[in-house]
Amino acid sequence: MDYLPLHFDVRDRRCLLVGGGQIAIRKANLLLRAGARITVVAPDIDAQLEERLSGDRHQVVRREFRAEDLNDHVLVVSATSDSTVNQTVSKEAQTQCIPVNVVDNPTLCTVIFPAIVDRSPVVVSVSTGGQAPVLTSDIRRRIESLLPEGVVRLARYLGTRRNRLKTVFPDVDQRRRKTTEFLDSPGATAAMGGRDEEADNILLTGDVIRTGEVYIVGAGPGDPDLLTLKALDLMQRCDVVLHDALIDDRVLDRLRRDAEIIYVGKKAGAPSTPQSVINDQLVNLAHAGKRVLRLKGGDPFIFGRGGEEMEALIDAAIPFEIVPGITAGSGCAAYAGIPLTHRDYAQSVRFVTGHPKEGQVDLPWDEMVNDNQTIVFYMGLGGLSSICEQMIAHGRADTTPIALIAKGTTDKQRVLVGTLSDIVEKVRKTDVARPTLTIVGQVVTLASSEQNPHNVKRRGQISVR
Repeated sequence: MDYLPLHFDVRDRRCLLVGGGQIAIRKANLLLRAGARITVVAPDIDAQLEERLSGDRHQVVRREFRAEDLNDHVLVVSATSDSTVNQTVSKEAQTQCIPVNVVDNPTLCTVIFPAIVDRSPVVVSVSTGGQAPVLTSDIRRRIESLLPEGVVRLARYLGTRRNRLKTVFPDVDQRRRKTTEFLDSPGATAAMGGRDEEADNILLTGDVIRTGEVYIVGAGPGDPDLLTLKALDLMQRCDVVLHDALIDDRVLDRLRRDAEIIYVGKKAGAPSTPQSVINDQLVNLAHAGKRVLRLKGGDPFIFGRGGEEMEALIDAAIPFEIVPGITAGSGCAAYAGIPLTHRDYAQSVRFVTGHPKEGQVDLPWDEMVNDNQTIVFYMGLGGLSSICEQMIAHGRADTTPIALIAKGTTDKQRVLVGTLSDIVEKVRKTDVARPTLTIVGQVVTLASSEQNPHNVKRRGQISVR
């Protein structure tokens, strides 16, 4: 280990900052966040820095650095572009055994600043010992994405319960086991959500009360990078996962490794799990004390039957939470380079189901003939012929552009573009796989624009026209 990681309490203590430019401003901002009292010394000091350090807590000195400036300071930061000044500051600070940091020069440092994930009171520090700052920032970014915002509430909650926890569990080992159990229980989720009384019922009792709960979570249209941070967090927390057929394998790869995974998919022309069975499974698993993740493609409340599952949970008095996801309509359109609204082409967008009943798609077709409206059909491949016939019959021009996006946002995405008059024949000649999203409207013409940065060809995907 090249450096010993420490967290340094500088609140209300004097820190010396040598330098008055942009680099010094960044270091001053960090010290201010930690509550330090700053003395800045430099011949020229940026007006922004001087303004930040106005007031009685701080001191601004316009002159060259002197050794006596170190007196009564607990930390020194040299942020100048003058190598001679930096060497002098480092030497003098080390002589007086004061921790010193020289920006971008690890050989002159006795301490270095790590990359920081600040969810105070939770603070995570990342360092590569000054050898690879860009890598350090990248690691920090990855950690940042993994920590839920609720961890702040959780840390503060546990801090306020420390004394009560000691009273209930006097033995330190017992207390540690209890806290560990709590962090892996619904109580932690309750604390992160601000439900302190519910969390207390689990933390401050002799046994962990396994109160089951259900999370109905949208997994987005396919690309795992489109998962929300909250979805990712719950995917690592839940005991049991019930997932749809539309969930990409790369999304499933991000589930907690020891979670029980149950497939409850529905596919056209294949055996499907009845919705009533899914509802019963959610209720029964929650009654058994499980944290249940109901993982649904797209958004659970947009043609995802999430509302029916929510009603079943309400009737059974099961605690639940809904986590929205990126719906296929917006996700697939974006990856195909098709804006659903555009000031020149479409002033409104309508999401409808294209799933046929007895070969026909029953919709208010007379409301869908406006050329300035984009229509997005979910599950429309089976009823495509009926859709095109009805739109033309009700007044939409047979030359109206239409796009079919198959397996949207995945590496198998295919886009088939045509018109209401010829798209059915194109589908007959092309192997179009499910799931497929259908978009009707003038905005489809923009998908072929070479100037469009989202053009499917530039994404390495295939577009058939």
